[in-house]
Amino acid sequence: MRLQTRMRLIRLAAIAIAAPLLTLPESGKASEQVTAKQIFGGIELPSRAAPAPYGFYSKGCISGAVALPTDGPTWQAMRLSRNRRWGHPLMISLLEQLAHDAPKVGWPGLLVGDVSQPRGGPMMNGHASHQIGLDADIWLTPMPDRRLSAQEREDLPFTSMLRKDKFLTVDSRLWTPSHARLIMLAASYPQVERVFVNPAIKKKLCDTWTGDRSLLGKVRPIYGHDAHFHVRIKCPVGASGCKSQAAPPPGDGCDKSLAWWFTPEPWAKPKTDPKKPAPKPREIGISDLPKSCVAVLKAPSVPSEGEVTYSGAATPVAAYASAPAANTPAAMEAGDPADIVPAEVPIPLPRPLGQ
Repeated sequence: MRLQTRMRLIRLAAIAIAAPLLTLPESGKASEQVTAKQIFGGIELPSRAAPAPYGFYSKGCISGAVALPTDGPTWQAMRLSRNRRWGHPLMISLLEQLAHDAPKVGWPGLLVGDVSQPRGGPMMNGHASHQIGLDADIWLTPMPDRRLSAQEREDLPFTSMLRKDKFLTVDSRLWTPSHARLIMLAASYPQVERVFVNPAIKKKLCDTWTGDRSLLGKVRPIYGHDAHFHVRIKCPVGASGCKSQAAPPPGDGCDKSLAWWFTPEPWAKPKTDPKKPAPKPREIGISDLPKSCVAVLKAPSVPSEGEVTYSGAATPVAAYASAPAANTPAAMEAGDPADIVPAEVPIPLPRPLGQ
């Protein structure tokens, strides 16, 4: 079965589940027999409301989301069947700005992956974050010089930047200086809070980047992210329901915190007691999300996708200039393990080739 058909069937099933639950009471407790991802994954259009993110990147929702156009002069949206081209207008504005600036650093255009669902929230598959419309994935594959068909956008495979025969090593046959310039361009925008990449890519940047290294601290190592990079922007000014993330630690991040990723510890399987069955992961319910998300779910939909497809009328990026300081602890919030490392991280010994 083609991925496009499979994704469509998943969404149709989610819609069937979600439809009767959109009359749930304000508490949201009537929906606890159904997971939040089933409900949010079954909604086709955003709410008719002012743009507002609620909660944290990995536990929240968004009202008034707008859609990234499927095509632009220097971008193409991918995996259209997922219906994840939605985000806060400032996120969509940032994607269009990055796409516009990318050719200046030698990158022909963006292939844009998942942003968020129409009303954010947990997804049926693929992500723990991307829930409040302030995250987006950019493929590390340059945009081709032609428009891809809808089926090609479903079928085009991801290309990992890593060697298959060597532990956490960027493949020099695939990696180019323009990859580095694109990632660092994304990190250069003031509204961008973090850019997540694979630890091997972070190390490659640490070893080779000769431009402004003050921006390297925004580029954070994390599991996966070897075929795409993940851009996260700050909570918009005045968005009182949005939970900010602490600023990245000082420095360029090319230190012990990066070296930790090259030890066995991050990749070790968790120790389990063979006599005890592994606990079943608890699914997030509606009551686990901010209370505002019930209202977001119940709000009427916009009439059509076309009416809320972004057209450049978002709040100016300069709105971030007076952004309030993050009110979270110095450690990263749970759900984003990139910076959750021991205070003292040993420098690893060189790992043998092929491991």
